[in-house]
Amino acid sequence: MSFTGYAYLEENWLGLLVAVHVISAIVGIGPTYFGHVLLRKGQTLGQLRDSLKLSAKLEMFPKTLGSLAVLSGLLLVWLGDYGWDQLWIIAAIVDYVLIQIVVIAFMARAAADVAAKAQVDTGPADKQASPALQAGVAKVNAINYVATVLGIVLFLLMFFKPTL
Repeated sequence: MSFTGYAYLEENWLGLLVAVHVISAIVGIGPTYFGHVLLRKGQTLGQLRDSLKLSAKLEMFPKTLGSLAVLSGLLLVWLGDYGWDQLWIIAAIVDYVLIQIVVIAFMARAAADVAAKAQVDTGPADKQASPALQAGVAKVNAINYVATVLGIVLFLLMFFKPTL
């Protein structure tokens, strides 16, 4: 199959939309899984501060590419031959909404609390983070595990497309 510009796009727009959807979903949700590495137990105060700064920068990916994944997914259902009556589509949308609730309502607040405490702590960067900070990191990680599991469920729904 040769690439002839517009004719190729006209014939394969759905495939390109699927590619955009899959790539944006993978890259968009990636920081959720990377968060476990960044906010780990036993960090020094300096390491924790650096991890929190990097986490804040990584939030750009779910916000932009996660949104693109949702929009492209909705376009695929609307313009493609999927239909709104399929279990996996409804379950995927519900799952995505749950992920957003977990991340925005719970994890973001807990992470902001940890970041605020880490900035207020004036101790040397090479000392262990305080027990209060470590407890905050553990709380963020616990919430992140919920988002991680929901993300895996979302990918499984997309991959297997279960029906009734």
